[in-house]
Amino acid sequence: MTKDKYIAKDSDIQKEKIRTKYKGVNPDELDIIPALPQVNFYEDKNEKRVAVYARVSTDDIRQTSSYELQKNHYMDVIGRHEGWKLVEIYADEGISGTSLKRRDAFMKMINDCKAGKIDLIVTKSVSRFARNVVDCIGYVRELKQLQPAVGILFETENIYTLNNNSEMSLSFISTLAQEESHNKSEIMNSSIEMRFRRGIFLTPPLLGYDTDEDGNLVINEEEAKTVRLIFFMYIYGYTCQQIAETLTKLGRRTKKGNTLWSTGSILQTLQNERHCGDVLARKTWTPNYLDHKSKKNRKDRNQYRKRNNHEAIISRDDFIAVQRLISNAKYGHKGFLPELKVVHEGALKGFVSINPRWAAFKAADYFAASASVCPPEESESKNVEVKAQSGDFDLRKFEVARSQFFDTVHKMCVTFSTDNIQFSTDCIRKFDKALYIEMLVNPIENLFAVRPCTDNVRNSVQWSKVNNGLYYSRTISCTAYIKTLYELFGWTNANACSIVGIKLAFSWWITLCSFSLRFIYAGLFSILVPI
Repeated sequence: MTKDKYIAKDSDIQKEKIRTKYKGVNPDELDIIPALPQVNFYEDKNEKRVAVYARVSTDDIRQTSSYELQKNHYMDVIGRHEGWKLVEIYADEGISGTSLKRRDAFMKMINDCKAGKIDLIVTKSVSRFARNVVDCIGYVRELKQLQPAVGILFETENIYTLNNNSEMSLSFISTLAQEESHNKSEIMNSSIEMRFRRGIFLTPPLLGYDTDEDGNLVINEEEAKTVRLIFFMYIYGYTCQQIAETLTKLGRRTKKGNTLWSTGSILQTLQNERHCGDVLARKTWTPNYLDHKSKKNRKDRNQYRKRNNHEAIISRDDFIAVQRLISNAKYGHKGFLPELKVVHEGALKGFVSINPRWAAFKAADYFAASASVCPPEESESKNVEVKAQSGDFDLRKFEVARSQFFDTVHKMCVTFSTDNIQFSTDCIRKFDKALYIEMLVNPIENLFAVRPCTDNVRNSVQWSKVNNGLYYSRTISCTAYIKTLYELFGWTNANACSIVGIKLAFSWWITLCSFSLRFIYAGLFSILVPI
């Protein structure tokens, strides 16, 4: 007999053994111990400690009737049901069902269940319990696994969660409840969009204003005095904390009538454009209707601005000045509004000093400042001679190749990213023992320059550090102005730009070749940027 035949015969024997085993034994040889019959939920007379959960989604006074009706109804239900004993009515008023945030009564009820104080929860419907599928199913399962298990009776849907076949129905209905919330959110967003498109804006309470019968903002002269004081104190150099302390001492009242001021309330007042007569709608938006967390609107949704919508308390110039001071406070700038410093003569004529702690200057400001001493037509036609030292290359009439084709090790190189600027060590050592530099830009000629300075120069930045007598590159934070530089040079914000160059003598004039972008190190060397 071949090997394959032996394997087939053995397989048949094994199959026959399995068939014989599963024919079972004689039923007369088994004693069956019956399980206790499950009592029908509606016929169960055993004593149960019952909790009621009620919720209304808004705290509008008109919802109070719904809230009270729910409580009274379940008081009657529990009173009619034999064996049920009310533990407590847990009620959340003015809270959304899509999130557990701020649902204090709900969370107290769950904790009481875990503590063994509750046997049954009764609520009107799935949507009252939770409009979030994950929360609904999650808590139902969690309560079901407790010892003893806690069931939930959803009256409208007639679902009792301790029944084995309840979860499929519950999942389906809770999904519908969540989608209903989604639809309501979309409808509300569409309604808001239509209102804003027609210039119909919301008018929440605002310090310095009251509303007339048509909802228009009207100046409240007494409150307006407080608003003017806040703005003028900030312009004159007071911090938000100092302003808050001053108003508290003076006993000035907030819009809610409080006399205790905080730095947050001061900052909100300073940043509200309605004080200068404008309205900016949709400053924030809510990405997720389930968690209701708002985010600052960074062009994620349409915004609508209406100028001169109502009478202003603060002039637009003062308001803009304050916004610039606020936006630059995080970069360490203090004091009055700065001006752009422009070089009026020499090889750096038309260059504008970059303020590393001031973010409010835009590309147009740099162009205007440079053009004030070096008009574009003059810059385009100027022809400056350069006298090269022995060993230097004359790059006139030559095209500069891209840097990625060359090795940048031990070469003068500078890298710009969206967060910082990094000069190579070779660059640092060209300025012997210079810890600080001043950065300048010529937007008309597309030129960038640095020159050594001391730390007491207003716009100085530290670009190097010393270790064992050697100077090394130090990362320069540039978040306050890098977007403006990228815009001036036509770079893409998502990319970092690395530039290499060659050394030129500065003791003579520098020929400014007509490349689309070049960098110059003023002092000892210059860098021509590849294009």
